[in-house]
Amino acid sequence: MKHILLAFFLTFGFTTQARHYQVVVVGGGTSGVCAAVQSARLGAQTLLIDPTPWLGGMLTAAGVSATDGCYRLPSGMWGDFQAELARHYGSMAALQTGWVSMIQFEPSVGNGIFQRWVSAEPNITYRPQTTWKDLHRTAHGWRLTLVNGTHEEQISADYVIDATELGDVAHAARLPYHVGLDTRSDTGEPWAPVKAQPVVQDITYVMTLAYHDKPRLIPRPEGYDAREFRNCCINSLNDSNLKTKPWTAEMMMSYGRLPNGKYMINWPMWGNDYYLNDVDYTPSQRDSAERKAKEKSLRFLYFMQNELGMRHLGLADEYPTADGLPFFPYYREGRRFTGRVRFTLNDIITPYNRPTPLYRTAVAVGDYPVDQHHNEHPVPDLTLPSIPSWGLPIGVFFPRNDDRLILAEKAISVTNLVNGTSRLQPVVMQIGQVAGTLAAMAVAQKRVPCRLSVRDVQRQLLKTGNYLLPFLDVARGDALFPVLQRIGVTGILQGRGRHHDWANETWLDIDSTIQADDVARLLAFYSRPVPKLWPATPDAEMMHWLFDDIMRARRMPARNRLSALMHTSLEPYGVPYPAGAVSRKVFAIWVDAILNPFCREVDLNGNFVE
Repeated sequence: MKHILLAFFLTFGFTTQARHYQVVVVGGGTSGVCAAVQSARLGAQTLLIDPTPWLGGMLTAAGVSATDGCYRLPSGMWGDFQAELARHYGSMAALQTGWVSMIQFEPSVGNGIFQRWVSAEPNITYRPQTTWKDLHRTAHGWRLTLVNGTHEEQISADYVIDATELGDVAHAARLPYHVGLDTRSDTGEPWAPVKAQPVVQDITYVMTLAYHDKPRLIPRPEGYDAREFRNCCINSLNDSNLKTKPWTAEMMMSYGRLPNGKYMINWPMWGNDYYLNDVDYTPSQRDSAERKAKEKSLRFLYFMQNELGMRHLGLADEYPTADGLPFFPYYREGRRFTGRVRFTLNDIITPYNRPTPLYRTAVAVGDYPVDQHHNEHPVPDLTLPSIPSWGLPIGVFFPRNDDRLILAEKAISVTNLVNGTSRLQPVVMQIGQVAGTLAAMAVAQKRVPCRLSVRDVQRQLLKTGNYLLPFLDVARGDALFPVLQRIGVTGILQGRGRHHDWANETWLDIDSTIQADDVARLLAFYSRPVPKLWPATPDAEMMHWLFDDIMRARRMPARNRLSALMHTSLEPYGVPYPAGAVSRKVFAIWVDAILNPFCREVDLNGNFVE
């Protein structure tokens, strides 16, 4: 009878019920792999799909195996990835093979790490070489069709995370987005151009090269003209009127030197950057357009072999592709979707002086400069200012028009200028981990992600060693780390950001003395009046009086044990009771342990929820 029914269904086109997943992550790139792993670790049944057989996206499948920034901010899985690389190569020092980055590795090694992460999670179903189509919103989630070769399968999901390179899933869901340069009047950023321009950053078809025992010369590419690369380094073809002298060929090669004698060629100066805005192309149109970027890289390789005499330099045996090149080019930006919060450079540069205190909702960190590649399509009316390090607000993950889709990768709700610092690999890994956290918590709590408690999400991220704000005062494993992170996102203690050379920093200055302004913020936090007369640097006795006043007003039962708490709360950190002025470190410990301000909830804009 069962066989008869099955034959009936097949004959008349009926399909069995779609397989259901709690979380579907579309895209196994830098963000997607972290999203899937985190979602699974928190208990959600998770599907991960990617069109390539590799995991890691721009870090691996696109060949950009040199990371940018966050070297001193090993947040969450980004820190775990660093540790895995150090174990593989023997030490962190072994990763410093080139001068563009302190962390460089072979793309295949990165893929291997991510494959192990995914295979270790029983809650992940991983479908490589799989695409999707026919995305439909349902009453309680999504329905879409998976495509692998000629096989198609319909699935459903409670939540979908868009971890594609260009934001294709959210686009299919018809969510509003931005592409290219925003206007100054739109974002309020004085550094943005006056007029909007549909100009995106250059893409790059990265090459992983190696020196071989015998010459490995490629055929002369069609349309080759040596003048195209004449100023990539010092050589006989340089223009005589260059304002800045090019670097040497050795500097060009050592830029992206990888372990085991390989080279990452991702060279922006008269190299293989290529202008292409194919964000809104169809997949077949993209394939055709991307071939032009690939052809430029091969022309660059021919130039190096024939004009620079690097005849033994050729493509490394790194990727399982027919042409030896990565699976796809390095995309520096895609669609940026309209979110419930939009993060601007103003929020980064003056985080404590904004109408919406978004720093209170921070869930990830970045410290790279605003870096944009417009070598092939210059943008004259654009300024890239210096910035401090920053915390990414939670509201950028939530598209304004849908509560069951979570934005990841480069699709988050930021301005074009902010994308210049948020697009870097360490940040994008954190973005994925946060997206996976949001999805899994939404499943567990039966509550859409944008309605989760901001503080609950931050608590969960602290459990997995994630930074909320980029304080450099103590390392991630220090017992004080979560204390400083919690006190930072309350705003009672504020960080000091600075731009230093190519690095951007933020410090809490925990060994300096507490000041009257810090205490004033504490009292304002608890709606208590500021005393008319008080010392500029309050001591422990003054702190006792202030804490007692707050505890009495809030009817906290531990008030009768305040003196003992002020002593015992310092013991786990090995900090002595202050004899005179109180340091910011002691103040942070006391406020966190005795008054527990982290329990005060905030909304997506950072405003306190009573």
